[in-house]
Amino acid sequence: MNGHDRVECGAASEPARIKEYESNMDAELNSQKTRKISFEGDALRMSMDWTVEDLDKVQVLVESTNGASHPSSYHLGELVTEIEKGVFQNGGKPAIYTTTDICDGVAQAHHGMHYSLPSRDMIASMVEIHALATPFDAMVLTSAGDKAVPAHLMAIARLNIPAIHVPGGAMSAGPCLRSNEELWHMSVEVEKNKMTKEEFLAFQRACCPTCGACQYMGTAATMQVIAEALGLALPWTALIPAVNAEIRRASRAAGQQIMRLMKLNLRPSDILTLKAFENAIMVHSAIGGSLNAVMHLIAIAQEAGIELNAARFDEIHRSIPVLVDTKTAGHYPTELFWYAGGVPAVMEELRDYLHLDVMTVTGQTLGENLEQYRNNEMRTFAEMFLANYKLNRRDLIYSIRKPLKAEGSLAVLRGSLAPEGATVKKFAVADSMQVHQGPARVFDSEREAVDALTQKHIQPGDVVIIRYQGPKAVGMPEMFFMSELIASDPVLSHTTSLVTDGRFSGATRGPCVGYLGPEALDGGPIAVVENGDLVRIEIPNRRIDIVGIRGQECTDEEVKRELIERFAKWSPPVIRHNGILGQYTKLARPALQGGSCSTGGVDI
Repeated sequence: MNGHDRVECGAASEPARIKEYESNMDAELNSQKTRKISFEGDALRMSMDWTVEDLDKVQVLVESTNGASHPSSYHLGELVTEIEKGVFQNGGKPAIYTTTDICDGVAQAHHGMHYSLPSRDMIASMVEIHALATPFDAMVLTSAGDKAVPAHLMAIARLNIPAIHVPGGAMSAGPCLRSNEELWHMSVEVEKNKMTKEEFLAFQRACCPTCGACQYMGTAATMQVIAEALGLALPWTALIPAVNAEIRRASRAAGQQIMRLMKLNLRPSDILTLKAFENAIMVHSAIGGSLNAVMHLIAIAQEAGIELNAARFDEIHRSIPVLVDTKTAGHYPTELFWYAGGVPAVMEELRDYLHLDVMTVTGQTLGENLEQYRNNEMRTFAEMFLANYKLNRRDLIYSIRKPLKAEGSLAVLRGSLAPEGATVKKFAVADSMQVHQGPARVFDSEREAVDALTQKHIQPGDVVIIRYQGPKAVGMPEMFFMSELIASDPVLSHTTSLVTDGRFSGATRGPCVGYLGPEALDGGPIAVVENGDLVRIEIPNRRIDIVGIRGQECTDEEVKRELIERFAKWSPPVIRHNGILGQYTKLARPALQGGSCSTGGVDI
């Protein structure tokens, strides 16, 4: 029995619910309604791979981000083939579409990063166009990357037709379980002659040995976990090692299962309740997930018509401890997380906190899924892989009674520097930096900050501020290069903070506060901070404040008066973008409101 045999028969647990769904089965499919008025469509389909018999079947959009953009997407064609087989086997007709994504790693540290977050909304919109222009009756979407997974989840919520997400899996670990984010500080070591170019190139060649999402609990890995935690992916499918045959079996199971969801008329709106989002936030806390997930989950909730805000993340993270020890804040690559039991194992630990009555794409509740997971012998065989590394599952997934960290992985800060909030991955911040006060060193771009650091113009104790990096300014690029340089410096990592209205990679380590609201271009206080102003960060008290002007500590009232005077002389810089970046920056919401330019769900 493989790990997905049980979910395939998951639609027969509650007769009353099934009867309710089956009462809708006589309703005509969207695809068949369209055939009565669009007479050219059948002929056009039959010029491709459709038979006359196919035209009468349930029509399923099978969409991926397959492409040569990066390792998270390069292999997805194999999964699409298996999904296609599953749909065929259960009597449907799949149609294969692709809108590929970009790679945050490739786009880092240059202008290309400005397009990363906008690409999320564009991918979601292309799925909408593909699904509705035909139209399709159901869809299976597969992706693995940072913006691709949240894009697909947004599209699922927006369209509200039967849908399943298939996570694209995890990349295998590099040599000695090391991973590719180390290249950033290694490049500086080469410049300083602390590492040879040959050593650098050898690691560069070896550190990404397979396809799949990067080996740490970055945004790509986190959002695969979120897809499963929301109930939109089949159990135990997040972060399957991409080289493992199990990922192909899981893909075929999803193709089969979408036909059962059609029979039940089980839609995303039946799954994406407030309880489901709260479950996802609990799992996010337990895995030490990426900060980007806050923005993405809020955007997905908006598409589903669910009210969700950053404060709810902070509340849940105070009560749900970190249980998972994965890189970069932890020790182990994410492929080992799946061998240790993956999302179901984490949910088993959180059972007393979770809403077990929520519906999932198995056609069963979360509680029912977990009962089946308990009895699945595949768990034992998966865990045996950990013996190859001389590890057991408790090295990766801690008990709720003895957690890795007593509280969750993030905190939402507020104060005079961020009246609408800011977030920090406190799990990745050393105890010595949980409270930090220092003079501001202000930059209007990451490149300026990186140059200042490499030229040793940033001193221990500084609070580095990078502004005009929000959604409306430049599309909200990640500040990963700067954060990694600070985290890799043995002195700065324990003395220096980084604050921005931009965002951080899920791989971020160290005292990095991002997503400040309002952003500088909207007239947030970060816009008028000056070099030498004193900034105080208190993570335990959830505060981030300007506490001094030009090196002198001041009262709150004195700071307030000074900011008013500065704003009287301030005007926002003129930042113009052409093309899609211009469209996005004109429409984008603030980061902690999802950073999306969508207006929500659509009427079908």
